[in-house]
Parts: sequence; C-alpha cells; structure tokens
Amino acid sequence: MNWKDEIQIARKMVAASISGSIYAIILTIFVPTPLGGNIQTVGDYVEALIGIVPIYLMYSFPIILVYGTITSIISDIVASLIAKYTREHFKLYFSFVLHILFGLILLWYSLLVAVLFFIVDYVLRKKNINQWNVAIKSLGIPILVWIVFMGLENIIELFK
Repeated sequence: MNWKDEIQIARKMVAASISGSIYAIILTIFVPTPLGGNIQTVGDYVEALIGIVPIYLMYSFPIILVYGTITSIISDIVASLIAKYTREHFKLYFSFVLHILFGLILLWYSLLVAVLFFIVDYVLRKKNINQWNVAIKSLGIPILVWIVFMGLENIIELFK
C-alpha cells in the first residue's frame, strides 16, 4: 500500500471546499429558519434562504475543512488496511462505511455532509485532482458562495 496515495490532503481540501459549499445550500433549503421563524410566502422562504446560506457556510465550513479532511484521511487509511487483509475491491465500500460512521457525530446534519464529502472526494480521485495549487484555489469556492449570497441579501434589502 502506498501511503502517498491514501493521504492526499490537497484533494481532501478541494473536496471540503466543494462539499461544504453544497452542504450550506442544501441545508438552507431544508432548514431556512434555524430558530423556527415563521415563513408564510414563497418570498419569505427565498429571503430566508438567501440570508441564511452565508451563516451556515461561515459556521460549518471550517469544521468540514478540518474534521472532514482528517476523518476522510483516517477513513481511507483504515479502509485500505482492512481491504488489504480481506478483499481489495471492497476498499471503496469500507471507506464509505467509515465516512458514514464519522458523519454520525451530529446525526443527519453531519451525515449529509459526510456523504457529500465522500462523493466529491470519489469524483476528484477518479479525475486525479491532487495538486496544491488547485487546493488553494478551491478555498475560493466557499468565499465566492458567501459573497454571492451576501450580495443577494444586500440587493433584496435595497428593494424593501
């Protein structure tokens, strides 16, 4: 087993950037008012959605970047070790199960991002994306999402 193939921090950072941004948007679709506000119209829903994405992103992305990257590396290493002594072609399934187990820390909130992280990381592995310049550039994705939604929030406030 080549440890360099398992510990690809740059790819994991890209996966965290992409999955963290998608997670904030998906979570907002299902929980647009985390404090239980009252939404009566579609306009209220859209306004709540646009306003809460930056907040979800601001709080969830650092955790996804640190915890998600570390646990994904651990999952891949442990899955490789298990697959080495059982069946090599089950490595992907072992890794998925470990991602799910690590994702159960906050039940469905973190489980959703664990599955997203696994899928994005799998796609990036197939595309062989593991360069540090790509990882650094990918950190701009959540920043861009934050800026876009904050800009939309400000535009909405202008027309009120």
